[in-house]
Amino acid sequence: MPDLVTRLRAAGCVFAEEEAALLESAAATPGELESLVVRRIAGEPLEYVVGWVAFDGLRVAVEPGVFVPRQRTSYLVELAALALAGADRATVLDLCCGSGALGLALARRHSGTVLQATDNDPVAVACAARNLAPIGGIAHLGDLDAPLPAALRGQVDVILANVPYVPTAAIALMPPESRDHEPLGTVDGGTDGLDVLRRVAALSPGWLKPGGTVFSEVSGDQAELATAAFAAAGLDAWIHHDPEREATVLSGTLR
Repeated sequence: MPDLVTRLRAAGCVFAEEEAALLESAAATPGELESLVVRRIAGEPLEYVVGWVAFDGLRVAVEPGVFVPRQRTSYLVELAALALAGADRATVLDLCCGSGALGLALARRHSGTVLQATDNDPVAVACAARNLAPIGGIAHLGDLDAPLPAALRGQVDVILANVPYVPTAAIALMPPESRDHEPLGTVDGGTDGLDVLRRVAALSPGWLKPGGTVFSEVSGDQAELATAAFAAAGLDAWIHHDPEREATVLSGTLR
């Protein structure tokens, strides 16, 4: 263990002790442990190496090629759960679902959640399908709302849309773990970072029931433009910020 911690720390792992413990618990043999350590030292995200991420009190499976949910995004889930408080049953869409972590976490907080998720990457959809199977969630392959059943139109209580929102020019400034290992399409939001969010704003009113709400994560610098996009789509838009998690969430409610 001490030697493992030293190797991880030398590779730049800030939380070397914690990572060493996770790697040891994920390995069945010394040879497998060494293989995992080599991957981590080479810069592969820890979540890919051990095969899961801790998110909002859950252990969510992830694999190479699937976006790793950020801890700050649990704030979005909390806000969505508050919007569903008091509802016995809720129809929820998770767009750009990745691993399915957001929908899974919301279902844990609200037991009456009926979940449909979409992603345009088959690796992500397969991962989400495995994560959502225990709660009866369905993962669809396709672009945003394209693969969803038409019967859901006007019936949705909450849309979770943790879409790519990093401006293209800022991709080079991201930590190497994300920049070099996560698919570019999971982070690149176009020139100002809001290309996909604007599409979500435009499509959301067609799926939400009156009083239903869409939630998206944005950066603080994008808040004004993002709010305008939601308002232009006919949604009552609000910005929520949690300074402790450095998380900013935009919500838009259908009147």
